Amino acid sequence: MIEEQLMQSINSQFDLIRQSATIEMADRILALKASGKNIIGLQVGDPDFATPPAVLDVAFKAMRSGLTHYGPSRGYADLRTAAASKLTRAEGIPYDPASEILITHGGIHAYYLAMQSILNPGDDVLIPDPSWSTHSNMAIMLRGNVIRIPAPAENGFIPFFDSWEKALTPKTRVIVLNYPSNPTGAYPTREYLQKLQAFAAKHNLWVVSDEVYGSLYYEEKPTSAAGIAGAKERTLLVNSLSKSYAMTGWRVGYLAAPPRVIENALKAGQNSITCVAPFIQKAAAFALTDPAIQQVTENMRAAYARRRELVLQISHELESEKVKVIPPQGAFYFFLDLRALKTSSIEICERILDEAGVGLVPGSAFGEQGEGFIRMTIAASDQDVEAGFRKIVEWAEKK
Repeated sequence: MIEEQLMQSINSQFDLIRQSATIEMADRILALKASGKNIIGLQVGDPDFATPPAVLDVAFKAMRSGLTHYGPSRGYADLRTAAASKLTRAEGIPYDPASEILITHGGIHAYYLAMQSILNPGDDVLIPDPSWSTHSNMAIMLRGNVIRIPAPAENGFIPFFDSWEKALTPKTRVIVLNYPSNPTGAYPTREYLQKLQAFAAKHNLWVVSDEVYGSLYYEEKPTSAAGIAGAKERTLLVNSLSKSYAMTGWRVGYLAAPPRVIENALKAGQNSITCVAPFIQKAAAFALTDPAIQQVTENMRAAYARRRELVLQISHELESEKVKVIPPQGAFYFFLDLRALKTSSIEICERILDEAGVGLVPGSAFGEQGEGFIRMTIAASDQDVEAGFRKIVEWAEKK
């Protein structure tokens, strides 16, 4: 009886959150592979490149020198300086490493600290749909009220501007952006961001911008949300080394924000992780500043561009009526349009996995606007990307 009462009193916010569809799919694939089935995994948002050996060497050296204890909660000064320099170099935005940069346990932790620092219970949070599920889930966990802004395929997966205006309420406090987008690879024009930042300024809103895919683009370089004149004072930038440097497992990122926000985020960080491992911080500082490592990032971008072109070529060759391909502007995903099948994206992914042996993520995991789509990564070998995409089309054409 007491146990039942306790179970009834646990945090009900989690009833509104489903587990990660990507992890769920990865677990299924592991089980299938263990049973001997050959699976092409195109579901993971993890670069198929190894962390550069020189970065490993720096980490090993730091560990051997004794940097295996607590480190500063803000992050070492050299890493904060490296992050600030990266933002200035890549985005043209100056940041004070002493007061406007905080080192975090990956991009997710940076986003958590950002939202924890500015969000009060009951505040409305505007988030495009489709978008990475963590953006909505984290806001819900922090007692925010999430309002999804439709970003339909027919508008390039960017919200029509009047959708932001229609969603505004007296309780709206935050706009959350993620460009280039996971899952669509889309990003808006500079003019669109200028208009959106003017909207945020008019209504006294914060803008939290997840830019972890900012260095992975195939067309004109995307504009940072903080790169608009006058926007820095209300914009919180989330970034990490995961995608750009093939360091997903290292769990190191950074938050760039106004000093008052950083002070709140520092307290939240001290009471959630204490600090990022010192030897990881030293490796990250090296990765952000070493010229040869920057070339590694460019090489990865070139490889993704090649695979993107490969998918587009195959799509043109096969001329499928069932699988519509929308070229991504950035990131390393295709958000494939299978709405012609008139089947739920979850069922599509389950059947493609079981019948064609290809692991994918259902578009509905990213919001209502994702229904009928599936996310396919190109962070896999050229051979797997080609074979997997051909299998998807072959499967769909039989339906």
